[in-house]
Amino acid sequence: MDPAAARIREAMQAVSLLRQSRLANPDLHAASLEVKRFQALRFTATYADLLDSHRYQRAAHFFLNELYGDKDYAQRDQQFSRIANTIARLFPKAVVETAAALAEVHALTEALDDRMARQWLLDRAGGLAGRYLRCWRAVDDIAARRRQLQLVLHLGQELDHLTHRRGLRSLLKMMRTPAAAAGLSALQDFLEAGFESFAQMQGATEFLKVVETRESALIDSLFNDDAVACETFLLQLLARTAPH
Repeated sequence: MDPAAARIREAMQAVSLLRQSRLANPDLHAASLEVKRFQALRFTATYADLLDSHRYQRAAHFFLNELYGDKDYAQRDQQFSRIANTIARLFPKAVVETAAALAEVHALTEALDDRMARQWLLDRAGGLAGRYLRCWRAVDDIAARRRQLQLVLHLGQELDHLTHRRGLRSLLKMMRTPAAAAGLSALQDFLEAGFESFAQMQGATEFLKVVETRESALIDSLFNDDAVACETFLLQLLARTAPH
């Protein structure tokens, strides 16, 4: 098996096991959805400026929808897992590497969200911000959080590299029919959306640097800062997303 295809299959198997475990436990499934919704709101507030920026809004929305949101990725995951080898045969190597990077981000994110959800069931006190902070600290894995961020940045770099490959936009459009025939329509949609989002920026260095700086600061704060100050900060973030 192609190494990238093997990475995709391993990551998707891990995601599948986590999903099956949650579906077998309705309370855990509901807790997972609550955690994901909170994180989507947090991302929306943290990057409100980028989401409104003419240059960066498409890339920011892409990250929110594909990496930090509460979207149901089951269809895409099933396609990834079922035909990892087909991905390697059908798409160019650079595209396959991007798919593998996505799979690895997704697997680690699901693992961390699953651990958060299990803590969420044990901690039902207070408001959402305080509950989220306590669960974050109970999971207590700063190395995994930093690894998750590095994988997100790597995926962004891979998408940026794709935009510099001559003729790839035309090639991706030509791949729509064979991708659909192979059962890869969800992956095709992801690749096209990612390509177009990053191509619009005409260089992702500044965008990825903003993500790295803000996420690193958040990780350090949630682990190390005073709990009351952290909870207040999270509440202030959430207030930015509240309807006026």
